[in-house]
Amino acid sequence: MDISQGTHPKVMIAPPRLNLRRAASYQGEKGPTSSTSSRFNFNHLIFSSPPPSPGLPALLPRPRKSASAPRPSRVLRVVVWVTGFAALLLLLRALIQGDDRIPTIGWSFGGDEQYQIVGQSELPRSPTPIALTDRHGKSRWTVSIPPTSDFPLSIKEYSDICTKCREVAAHVRELRGQSPLSQQASQDYYYEDPYFVDVRDAEKKGIFPDIEDRKRAVTTEAHDGHLVGQRKDGLADMETCRTSLTFVLESADAGLGSTLMMLWTAYGLAQREKRAFFIEDSRWAYGQYTDIFKSSPVQNCKPPPRHQMLPCPRSAKHLVVSAATAQDTFGNNFNAEYENPKRADVGRERAIYDLARVGYEALFHLNADDQPYVNNRVKELKEKASVPQGNYNDGTIIGVHVRQGDLHPFEYQYNGAYIPLDQYAQTSRELIEERHNFSTPLGGEDIVAKQHSFMVVASDNPDVYEADEFKDAYRAQEQIKLAGKQPEEAVAKSKWVMHKFVDEAFGWEGGFFASMFWNLGRTTLHNADGADGDGGDASSQEAEEPSADTVRLRGLVGRAYVMDLAVLGAASDTVVCTMSAMGCRLLAVMMGWERAMARGGWVNIDGSFMWTGITL
Repeated sequence: MDISQGTHPKVMIAPPRLNLRRAASYQGEKGPTSSTSSRFNFNHLIFSSPPPSPGLPALLPRPRKSASAPRPSRVLRVVVWVTGFAALLLLLRALIQGDDRIPTIGWSFGGDEQYQIVGQSELPRSPTPIALTDRHGKSRWTVSIPPTSDFPLSIKEYSDICTKCREVAAHVRELRGQSPLSQQASQDYYYEDPYFVDVRDAEKKGIFPDIEDRKRAVTTEAHDGHLVGQRKDGLADMETCRTSLTFVLESADAGLGSTLMMLWTAYGLAQREKRAFFIEDSRWAYGQYTDIFKSSPVQNCKPPPRHQMLPCPRSAKHLVVSAATAQDTFGNNFNAEYENPKRADVGRERAIYDLARVGYEALFHLNADDQPYVNNRVKELKEKASVPQGNYNDGTIIGVHVRQGDLHPFEYQYNGAYIPLDQYAQTSRELIEERHNFSTPLGGEDIVAKQHSFMVVASDNPDVYEADEFKDAYRAQEQIKLAGKQPEEAVAKSKWVMHKFVDEAFGWEGGFFASMFWNLGRTTLHNADGADGDGGDASSQEAEEPSADTVRLRGLVGRAYVMDLAVLGAASDTVVCTMSAMGCRLLAVMMGWERAMARGGWVNIDGSFMWTGITL
């Protein structure tokens, strides 16, 4: 049977894997009208890729690409969030700063050279730098200290003023449209800010209203025995000093050495800058300055009103210097000004050394009780070193300064410990041998001079004097001795009877500790209530007024310290000490440059460090 000849049309059965769907390009194209048309082609029958399997799900559409530029609504949201966050930060900063904001007072400048308040007329009630802005938008700055404020200000107040001075000065430069201070100007020790108005000039120009009446009231009260170096009478007939430097004897540091080095250097600096010099001792931990030393040189002018004495800037006409402001006065700029960068030896510090030496010569004069003793003690020691007539050389006196307590050496191997005492003794013996092995006219050994050579020891630790290394040495002075704790003899007591409590004996064994110093004269109960790890901070020391007994005991400690230094500095041919101790550096100043440095009379056994002055 021939089905090809029937009436049924021909049907082509597609293979099961053949996909009869048209491609996208084919579906959108019109079919050819005839086989001979030019539009007819077979491209629609050609697939660029294998057809998908009928048994698999349709392919998922490709993910939509994000636009390259964010939509305006998203940008707007980001701007709103950033603006809100910045506003919140500014609000928090304003709330945190509170009274620390820079006070701004308006003033106007007239043709009669007078300033008049045009904006805020009330000055701050606490000491602080203030910015001044006139009606033309020009700004300057000064420091406002109410005349009713106590003098001296507290350590914290002086420190805060110095910090704010830098902030206000930078703020005023910004208001004036000036660029930040250049590095060269910021490192210039004698840079003068052109936008700073000194307090005395501000008063003359009327920036501080109604200042005269308050100033008179405070000046009369503030002269009550606090300043050393002013005349006791005739102040009314004297002119106020044109410029001055007042050193405040107040520090959170219990040690006396750092204060003395800073005091001597400040005096030398005042002489170099032609400033009158005064010492303020009303809150000194060791009592009054004249309890230990004679009065400083009396000035030929009277000190200025206390509110004119400023801790900053350095160019202020009446400058206050203390441990709280030492960074501004004796910091990096001071070293850059007075150090010699061309020298790599101790000569690099010669100018700073000379400033301290000027202060030592003018200020280191002990009181009427201690200076005669020191003179006699030095004379006695020199007589012991003298040899009988007919011999060649006198003996050599080796001064040994041993600092222990809460101070540890610079040298790494003894960090946290102390330089062994045998190193002091061994160095002293070597120095004596070196000096007298070939000191006779014929180059021979001077045995007699060696026999008259000895060590003179000064230490903060009473146990050092009893050490075997110094059994043949002499104490520097015996007028005031810091006693150690002596062992008490055991006393048989009946265990059936209640005995009265006896406080534990007090001694300086181990050396000088700050906590021990601050607790002098206090009861055991008081110590337990208020003790802390470091003996108290500056604020706690200011808050509590020491008793008369406490001040007296502290004064004895200070007198013993300076007498030790005075004897070693005057009697010793050579001094052996450690650079980590400030007393060692003071001894170098007391000996003089020629004896200490040029001839090698100052010997440091704490590493290879050279002499330096103030350490901050």
